[in-house]
Amino acid sequence: MTLMAMMDFFEINEISPDERLGPSHRTLERKLNKRFNAIIAIIKSIEKSQTKPTQAMLEALFTQTEPKEEKPLVVKREDELDDARFEDWDGKDF
Repeated sequence: MTLMAMMDFFEINEISPDERLGPSHRTLERKLNKRFNAIIAIIKSIEKSQTKPTQAMLEALFTQTEPKEEKPLVVKREDELDDARFEDWDGKDF
């Protein structure tokens, strides 16, 4: 009976005793570890080239600094303003 049950099992599951069942647990584990290492390397690369620079730019935008006082480009003294003469424009070049 036991031998008949084993033969039925192989026939139902379409398994041949002459064929190899596939990779073992250890080989699957090694392949997964290699893929995990590759994924970790990809994520570190993305973090280094995209996430950190973007975060630094956003922090620079949102950090509040005191605005610098802008100096006027032209500074005139009061005596220069008194001496200035303004004439009506008549359409001629100055």
